Amino acid sequence: MGKITLITGGSRSGKSTFAEKILENEDDVLYIATAVVTDSEMKKRIEKHKLRRNQKWETYEGFTKLDKAIEKSSSKYIMLECIGTMVTNIIFEKNYDFDNITSEDIEKLEEDIIKEVDNIISSIKDSDKHILIVTNEVGYSVVSEYKLSRVFVDILGRVNQFIARFSDEVYMVACGLPIKLK
Repeated sequence: MGKITLITGGSRSGKSTFAEKILENEDDVLYIATAVVTDSEMKKRIEKHKLRRNQKWETYEGFTKLDKAIEKSSSKYIMLECIGTMVTNIIFEKNYDFDNITSEDIEKLEEDIIKEVDNIISSIKDSDKHILIVTNEVGYSVVSEYKLSRVFVDILGRVNQFIARFSDEVYMVACGLPIKLK
């Protein structure tokens, strides 16, 4: 049975660095990168991440059907970076008018995202692989005046709870320091 480790934290908290440190002595890693280049700043962020990680790691770039990439890979370890970015990409891929989105559309969107995540969890639990899932903790700030932001925070918060429920270990990283929650 596979193992799931969830690592959460705020922006620039050190969560990715912590996850990479756990796997630093492993060469048998599939790194799933969910980010897409949207502008020059994002391109620089992605390049920094690429240079920082072990060059022997296999990389898969994408944000949907990640269970298929996990199942195809022979790697023992997987690092999924990051659920928050995956959720963002799926939200924007759906192309809703977020000023006028209905509660039914939001529920459908969340169901689609939870299904993607559930497929990832199932693919791990049915294997002997260990996945480290990095995500953002976005529930500590003020409630946004913008509907899109509120939809994102609500969905990601529930997705994180869903993953944590099935995780063997959960860490919160703050100021570069990991705190074990589970």
